[in-house]
Amino acid sequence: MNAHDPLNRLTVVLSRLPGIGRRSAERIAVKLTRDPGTLIKDLVLALQEVEQRLTACSRCGNITLRTEDPCRLCTDSRRDSRQLCVVEDPSDISMIERAGDFNGRYHALMGKLSPMKGEGMQNLRVDALIQRIHDEKVEEVILALNSDVESDATASFLAHALSGLPVRISRLAFGIPAGSEISYSDPVTLARALHGRQPV
Repeated sequence: MNAHDPLNRLTVVLSRLPGIGRRSAERIAVKLTRDPGTLIKDLVLALQEVEQRLTACSRCGNITLRTEDPCRLCTDSRRDSRQLCVVEDPSDISMIERAGDFNGRYHALMGKLSPMKGEGMQNLRVDALIQRIHDEKVEEVILALNSDVESDATASFLAHALSGLPVRISRLAFGIPAGSEISYSDPVTLARALHGRQPV
């Protein structure tokens, strides 16, 4: 395949999506090419509908309808505006909502510190976060970030950036996953579980 081949162009575009490597992108591109009937038409229609009808919430960053911006989570008066849960990506909001145990508001950073990818604090929505803390009289910021090295660096930077504000900063506890065995846990997870232990 040369660089101008439509199949190659499709493969390159698909491989830019998170979780899809070059080989998976090739398989998807070939499948779409082999089955050009309803599958490719349905995909094109779905992508067009996403482009036309969806957007990132101007307040929290969650995915919402263009006609509902700010989103329902931001405008629901039953939610506790004193708690602000900071996540890396809008998909994290959906996961926390499914858990059903948080009733505050959200703020998606739209990434994390990643020097290898050239992503610094200027790529994150930190200024908007600070503005929301002031405007919405937030009392607690919960850092619900991942547990990798880049996320740890992001959490440290945020804790430092917010340290001068009248707000309590907390981070999700890390530990052994439900249904798992200690023998399968890595040393870092075990250390965090011990450090974050709670009274019974």
